[in-house]
Amino acid sequence: MRKLGLIGGMSWVSTASYYTRINSAVQKRLGGFASAHLLIESVNFSDYARLQSDDDWDAAAGLMTRSAKRLENSGATAIMICSNAMHKIYDRVQPEVGIPIIHIADCVGDKIVADGVKTATLLGSRNVMTEGFYRKRLVAKGITLTPPDEARVEEIDRIIYQELMFNQAKRESERTMKTYITNIAKGDVEAVILGCTELDLIIDTKANILPIYDSTENHADAAVEWILSDG
Repeated sequence: MRKLGLIGGMSWVSTASYYTRINSAVQKRLGGFASAHLLIESVNFSDYARLQSDDDWDAAAGLMTRSAKRLENSGATAIMICSNAMHKIYDRVQPEVGIPIIHIADCVGDKIVADGVKTATLLGSRNVMTEGFYRKRLVAKGITLTPPDEARVEEIDRIIYQELMFNQAKRESERTMKTYITNIAKGDVEAVILGCTELDLIIDTKANILPIYDSTENHADAAVEWILSDG
């Protein structure tokens, strides 16, 4: 079993989901008392939130790099950043360590391509939905993404940062997301991507009008494959 490093705390809510899903899958695959060999660097997201607000991504990359190096020095064979939005600094962090950082958008894109899906709508925080760092990785795999809807962007970003990151799953927000997905399904689109590791708190990924690709799920499943592979 290979040792995997997780950079978590962004938020702690979704990091707990990663831990549960990875260990449940490893135990199911190996049986008995098996659990994953994980290292977790759980950061204080307040530090990142402040830098994000100040648009100081260089400083954020410095913090992330130090976390990644600590995991590498502790024996991790690969790293995962347990956040979609913080992959904005992936290209600044990956060159600073000698082990792979498994990109969350690649895991989502590979699953979508394997299923033969060509068009999707990306939902997540503002920077994930509107900036190129995430969208371009999906487009490079041949996936056509619908343009972001500005009103939808603002409301989903609010829900994420004012509710979900505090582990609050409100019925009103569940209804809002259900309405969004219903309206998305009326267009020429085959699937919805949850590009936020907390959105599964208010979206039933198994019972929706369109197929839902949950980035947390896809990333955690890739973690299991890494841990159990021979290298």
